Amino acid sequence: MSDGVRIDKWLWAARFFKTRSLAQQAVEGGKVQLDGQRVKASRPVKLGATVTTPRGHDQCTVIVTGLAEKRGSAPQAALLYQETEESMAAREAAASQRRVEYATRAAPDHRPSKKERRDLSRFRARQDT
Repeated sequence: MSDGVRIDKWLWAARFFKTRSLAQQAVEGGKVQLDGQRVKASRPVKLGATVTTPRGHDQCTVIVTGLAEKRGSAPQAALLYQETEESMAAREAAASQRRVEYATRAAPDHRPSKKERRDLSRFRARQDT
């Protein structure tokens, strides 16, 4: 393992993605960066490398502290990386901002009727195309 582990395998083993194919798609889609650069899924990850990857609504920046090609338990996966202080602070700030926005959002006065639901569905379908 001195050469490193493929980044898609490492992301899957570290439990950032549920399947290896999802990890591969994220890497090839440019959502994952290794040491600040876009990479291909076959790029090896080495100890001490910085990986930036999406996690839910946020970006997570971690430093690689361990290598694994096989997916283990969650406690084992947590030993493979260490999240940076800046990343944790940014995630907390974004989460508190989302909480504030959610709390100040006005609740609807009624449930949508069948016609309103259909109109919403049509509107959303047009937005996707």
